[in-house]
Amino acid sequence: MRLIIKENYDAMSKWAANYVIDKIAKFHPSPEHPFVLGLATGSSPEGFYREIVKAYNEGKISFKNIITFNMDEYVGIPEDHPQSYHTFMYENLFNHVDCPKENIHILNGNAADLEEECANYERQIAQVGGIDLFLGGIGADGHIAFNEPGSSFESRTRVKTLTTDTRIANSRFFDNDVNKVPKYAMTVGVRTVMNANEVLIVANGHNKARALQHAVEGSVSQMWTITCLQMHRHGIIVCDEPAAEELKVSTYKYFKDIEGNQL
Repeated sequence: MRLIIKENYDAMSKWAANYVIDKIAKFHPSPEHPFVLGLATGSSPEGFYREIVKAYNEGKISFKNIITFNMDEYVGIPEDHPQSYHTFMYENLFNHVDCPKENIHILNGNAADLEEECANYERQIAQVGGIDLFLGGIGADGHIAFNEPGSSFESRTRVKTLTTDTRIANSRFFDNDVNKVPKYAMTVGVRTVMNANEVLIVANGHNKARALQHAVEGSVSQMWTITCLQMHRHGIIVCDEPAAEELKVSTYKYFKDIEGNQL
């Protein structure tokens, strides 16, 4: 696993965006051979999306031959709800780039058959040959997507009950009223994420420090879902300095040294 420690949130976001832009450019996507990009929502990747939109406006990236799959969506709120992940993605990315609508995949939290919606999502991913790069965030309790502590590492896209901690954390988007936060969400599974060719996780802030410490220095455990990344053939975490505060000094220096010697 590779750990990149940047000085602040903006530097972290810029590094992540430049990494993805470079990967797509080297891939040379075409209509016959599109790049498949997994995407996340939440506050952590907002800076990433700002940098991507900026790069698009500067002509450094096009989404014409990119297929996207989002990690998750709440169950039971309208797609046009201000806090739906459909709204988030269009406001932060899709309204500002040239991604064809038919290339955009976001789970339907109002599907008549939620289980079939989840199964079909997995089929759609398989039909395009899998995900080339999955961008994700990390929860304070170590969850990725809505794979809460205790999620199986073999899990696939499914409906999950959200923990009280997650609902409290997300209540800041719902007028600070936890009762307005949906109790259920649809999410890609841990195995869905791990099957991507690459996984890039962004982690920022003091409240992510304990989760990052488990991710890098802890044992692999389903109680800290992010630790699955230790077993990925090409997993990367990019974080800011506050998120690295719980790391041992020796661990911090090791990864900073490695980063400084990258080609």
